[in-house]
Amino acid sequence: MHFDEGLLISSVLLLLSILAWKVSNRLGIPALLLFLAIGMLAGSDGPGGIYFDNAFVAQSVGVVALAFILFAGGLDTQWKTVRPALGAALVLSTLGVLLTAVVVAIFALFILHFSFLDGLLLGAIISATDAAAVFSVLGARSLKLSGKLLPLLELESGMNDPMAVFLTIGLTSLLTNPQESVFTVIVLFVQQMGVGAVCGLLLGWGAILLISRLKLDEEGLYPVLTIALVLFTYGLTATLGGSGFLAVYLVGLLLGNSSIQRVDRLTRFHDGLAWLMQIGMFLVLGLLIFPSRLPAVIVSGLLITGVAVFIARPVSVLIVLLPVKMSLREKLFVSWVGLRGAVPIVLATFPLLADLHNASFLFDLVFFVVFASVLLQGTSVPLVAKWLGVVMPPEVVEHNSQE
Repeated sequence: MHFDEGLLISSVLLLLSILAWKVSNRLGIPALLLFLAIGMLAGSDGPGGIYFDNAFVAQSVGVVALAFILFAGGLDTQWKTVRPALGAALVLSTLGVLLTAVVVAIFALFILHFSFLDGLLLGAIISATDAAAVFSVLGARSLKLSGKLLPLLELESGMNDPMAVFLTIGLTSLLTNPQESVFTVIVLFVQQMGVGAVCGLLLGWGAILLISRLKLDEEGLYPVLTIALVLFTYGLTATLGGSGFLAVYLVGLLLGNSSIQRVDRLTRFHDGLAWLMQIGMFLVLGLLIFPSRLPAVIVSGLLITGVAVFIARPVSVLIVLLPVKMSLREKLFVSWVGLRGAVPIVLATFPLLADLHNASFLFDLVFFVVFASVLLQGTSVPLVAKWLGVVMPPEVVEHNSQE
């Protein structure tokens, strides 16, 4: 493919993705399903015929895209709104992710005849949720959630990725090097979260000071500066052995809640950039999928999807939120909103690159679980919200908007 042809095809795929978002917005279907479908149709098994099987490139694109998406999520998060849900979000994004992985591992042991570690790796990969897909569905139906549901889902979506990444990397390392001990994984957890949090807080404060004191004559340079800060934050934190995803989210959170006058304009810019990253990531991951291999994982995929959606997620949510003052209906809704997105597919490339014995099967299985769970849950979120009675009454919404 010539360079000019590559530019043309890329532009067509982006345009199709934007049109697909418009369709998904009207139908209440998560846009990520259509983005992935466009990538698959453009791939080697589809009419597009673009052959792509480079897991390293796909992983690299996914990591960079997720860094900018999480940064934009931090910028959009209002600390005063989400602060009451911080404790619940913390346990959901750490202990909840671990419990989900354990429950999936137990069932994979009997259903797929995996070893416990292999099952735990599968559970870790599909444990990360993607609230962005939920927000797009809720926004399309103009649903307003009661209580602290929205802040909880918003915080969890930005905080559970680092835990899933840590578990995936740690378990992949254990399976690749059986001589390593579990203690090594525990040390890795402390290192990832500790260094990630410290770097995120320090670099976030540093970013606020830099932007507030650096007087740039060209207003257009400030978005360029924040792009550099995102890349620097992730790169430095990852080099030091920390979670770059946690760090960039914290930098975005601190910057978005600062008194810097340019925050609103930066937020709009990074919202657009996050959409570009999201579309590009889904298209690349769709290209990496070979639909002809999916029939081999249909039965296993349906079983694991059922376990993840109806058992693992609800069990983990109900256990970790037991001390939290929320109604049973609200907790059930949180469990139903555990939509999988791009993160599990990106994480499934780690076993591929580590050349684990069942990595290809695992990758295809993870993709099927993501697609099936989003199709099932994503299309039914508004219906479940109304059925559980967690939608704010119109008069309350009108009263809040007037305030």
